[in-house]
Amino acid sequence: MQAGWEDPRLRALEQLLALPAAELRPTLDTAGQIISKLLNADKVDVFLIEHGTQTLVAMGTSQTPMAHLQKSLGLDRQPLANGGRAVQVYETETPFISGHIEDDPEELPGIKHRLGARSALMVPLPIGDETRGVVGVSSARNDFFTDNDLRFLQAAARWVGMVAHRVELVQELTKLAVRQARRKAAEDLITVLAHDMANHLLPLQARIQLIHRRAQRKNEPEDLRDSAGAAASLRSLTRLINDLLDVGRLDQGLFSLRLQPVDLSGLARELTATASTPDHPVRFEGPEELVTTADPDRVRQVLENLVANALKHSPPGKPVEVRLQAGLPEGEPRVRITVCDQGSGIPAEQLPTLFERFMRGPGSTGLGLGLYLARRLAEAHGGTLEVVSTSRTGTCFGLSLPLVAG
Repeated sequence: MQAGWEDPRLRALEQLLALPAAELRPTLDTAGQIISKLLNADKVDVFLIEHGTQTLVAMGTSQTPMAHLQKSLGLDRQPLANGGRAVQVYETETPFISGHIEDDPEELPGIKHRLGARSALMVPLPIGDETRGVVGVSSARNDFFTDNDLRFLQAAARWVGMVAHRVELVQELTKLAVRQARRKAAEDLITVLAHDMANHLLPLQARIQLIHRRAQRKNEPEDLRDSAGAAASLRSLTRLINDLLDVGRLDQGLFSLRLQPVDLSGLARELTATASTPDHPVRFEGPEELVTTADPDRVRQVLENLVANALKHSPPGKPVEVRLQAGLPEGEPRVRITVCDQGSGIPAEQLPTLFERFMRGPGSTGLGLGLYLARRLAEAHGGTLEVVSTSRTGTCFGLSLPLVAG
């Protein structure tokens, strides 16, 4: 190409960077058109790697006869296994220039003979921190491109990569915003439903109690058993609704703690004694008394959730260990309660999202609110809730709370 094109090429780069962050394919098509017009090329391709099929796919092309012919021949998709110069540039990240493609034994026969390409420029396409494709320019004339054209194409590819990265980021942010909006609407709806359902619990509980007392008076064992089962189901429903309401209160900033002196040793000892069964023993280890300032109902809620989870995942006969100790980590007096099982552990891929709302662990059948609320309640006390889990040692949850005198 002729010298003295600095200004047109600068304007072309400015046009590339000014492309709107809309859909990826139209944006890359426009980039191909800009480069094709400036270099007077018969075809420009912006290839991106399709990892699932290990194929370079022309996501952006110039609107030229050679480009249309390429698509009709199926050459807009180039599997890595088939080789060719575009694949070579992608894999080696090394630019390529040739003025006699027809004599190149490394180029695909379809490119040389059916498409009629004679000159070619190809450069790797960086998007973000990695090479994600190739920008290729072709001409039907021999010795058509110069080293200056190659340097310009390298600069243009970097700019195209920035535009493509911006498009992908915008698309990802848009998807995230849509997901968050849908989730917020669903959470608001669930909170409203929980409020409405809570209004029906007290009269339902009163009727079950009446049925139970009547069955006691008449000594009707089947009615006693059925009413007891209904009362247990109602307690489970009440806990679920209360969890949903707590989530709503936390989100709205309406949640508050009723702080008072509480003996954590006594609370934990009582809870473990209640939860222990012959098949699933729960053992407590800790001092006779350890008093701090906390909301006893909320601490109990956290520990009940952790112990229930541990029992659910413990093999029969294997004890759940609840340990309580005071210490001075990082110079601050704190109390730590650990709840450990000897189960198969939590899969590593689930650990990062274990404490998110509506995220259920392995084998869980609930809504996935228990651990989310447990961590939020720990944080409301100025504490933390962490987990360590392996398939060899099982799972340990550690609740850390400030040790505050009453």
